[in-house]
Amino acid sequence: MLSAFVNSFKIQELRQRILFTLGVIFLCRLVSDIPIAGVDFSMISNYIKASAGQGVGFLDMFNLFSGGAVANCAVGALGIMPYISASIIIQLMTAVVPALEKLVREGESGRAKITQYTRYLTVALCAFQGFLIARALESGQLYFPADVVRIPGLGFELLTTMTLVTGTLMLMWLGEQITARGIGNGISMIITVNIVSRMPAAVSAMISMFKPVDGVVRHSPFMAATMLMMVLVVVAVVVAVTQAQQKVPVQYAKRVVGRKVYGGQHTFMPLRVNYAGVMPIIFAQAILMFPAKIFNMMPWPAAKQIGAALGYGTGLYMTCFGLMILFFSYFWVATQFNPVQIADDLKKYGGYIPGIRPGKSTAEFLDRTMTRITLAGAIFLTGIAVLPSIMGAQFGIPGLVASFFGGTSLLIIVGVMLDTMRQIESHLLMRHYDGFLKKGKLKSGRR
Repeated sequence: MLSAFVNSFKIQELRQRILFTLGVIFLCRLVSDIPIAGVDFSMISNYIKASAGQGVGFLDMFNLFSGGAVANCAVGALGIMPYISASIIIQLMTAVVPALEKLVREGESGRAKITQYTRYLTVALCAFQGFLIARALESGQLYFPADVVRIPGLGFELLTTMTLVTGTLMLMWLGEQITARGIGNGISMIITVNIVSRMPAAVSAMISMFKPVDGVVRHSPFMAATMLMMVLVVVAVVVAVTQAQQKVPVQYAKRVVGRKVYGGQHTFMPLRVNYAGVMPIIFAQAILMFPAKIFNMMPWPAAKQIGAALGYGTGLYMTCFGLMILFFSYFWVATQFNPVQIADDLKKYGGYIPGIRPGKSTAEFLDRTMTRITLAGAIFLTGIAVLPSIMGAQFGIPGLVASFFGGTSLLIIVGVMLDTMRQIESHLLMRHYDGFLKKGKLKSGRR
């Protein structure tokens, strides 16, 4: 594996792509450290030191995805998440809006139009969220007290909104540059780097757990060894399930065109176990943000009790969270996986699944197979998603530390790292170098 890293810098094109990606990542990290104009950064620094390692629910999750930019009141406090949200909304709308579905089928021009709509929606989401953050900073409803803003008012709100919108658009553009001229998917890479940037703080918080306080050790060394072992096991399981797939055999009939024979190939169709990826967790978290706050805003005592029961990490919250992940796992597959179209394409090109009649029977078989393996993927996602909350509630582990034991952050890190390694490996194998996952020496025509 070390030789693969060395070989990566021997290929000029790959070396340039890697160095370009690292340079853009450095710029992304700067955006997460430059504070917004009009806030008292010294007060922010003191507050961060005083509250280091303490989880604050959903806000702590957004701070993790932005690489600490929320806690720094930085230009990139919104991160790249508005663009992700806009992409998800547009992608889901293509399944229900005929005009958007028609654009998708138009090829490159249609995809360019979809991208344009996604960017417009990103600007709208950024403006809305940026204005809410500005108002929350003034009223002391975010991380910090109200006096963190030097000169509150409409001017600060407009300046903060424009700054946050510009920061997100800059991150979006940098991500697109990584995709085009670097290595890996740029948007996913930025999110992963932001999450990994919080790892030193998580390690520091984890070490503090085992330091004696007033001569009393809060956690035993056995728990430290258990946590390290648990990290390795969880990462191994996530990697295994992320790459797991059901191979459906496909046979193509032979076709004679003139003197040439086409087809007759035996291949397989890979159906991923975790087809929805991290999307069900993101949907569930986004929806569960609002009920507790809405009930807490109501004047009735019963409503406030319901709001408290739906608070982050409670039993009712975890139950709703798990059920919503199961629902959105099937919802994502239902909107993105089209067995009828796949069956028609197979029939059009002379392909069929051995033992299954082409057409409707093939579509039913694919739908039944995908439903079965989606259940396994949904159960896996549910377990990974609730693991950090269980660790925080049952074992007193800080939220920042627990977030690296499962949940969205771990799934994103593993998925992006695997995808990046595959892209680098394709460059290595193409030039007769060994890859990361297996020996990649290609046999030449000479014996």
